[in-house]
Amino acid sequence: MTTEATAPDVSAAALDPLDTRAVLLSLTAKDLLRSVAWYRDVLGFTVDNVRERDGKPAAASIRSGNAKIFLNQDDGGRGWERVKGEGFAITFDTAQDVDAIAARIKSSGWTLSMEPADMPWGVRMLRVLDPDGFRLNIWRPLSM
Repeated sequence: MTTEATAPDVSAAALDPLDTRAVLLSLTAKDLLRSVAWYRDVLGFTVDNVRERDGKPAAASIRSGNAKIFLNQDDGGRGWERVKGEGFAITFDTAQDVDAIAARIKSSGWTLSMEPADMPWGVRMLRVLDPDGFRLNIWRPLSM
């Protein structure tokens, strides 16, 4: 099956290619402080800040290397039981030992959704779901 782009035809010479320095994610959390603690204590992210609105936690900024995630308190406006993270995964590339990361995650009492395994595309990868069900992959190239 082939689909054709519907964007206007623009000369490639007229556009500079996108040159990103990082990917920043924004995710909603059912319990913001629980999610902040999970990313900090289970995965080892650094918490840059937590902001309040009307005396309640409203948003947080966390980071690991060049990866930055903005966590926002879900207000329930789209329903508390909706499925989050369906149809995509967030993948973190690391030079660290994936098996050691898996051991850290499991020692914190969290369950992996996929144990570390060598993938046919040349990485060793694990998969874990965050407290809101967002699928996270952590991988290291096998050639390292």
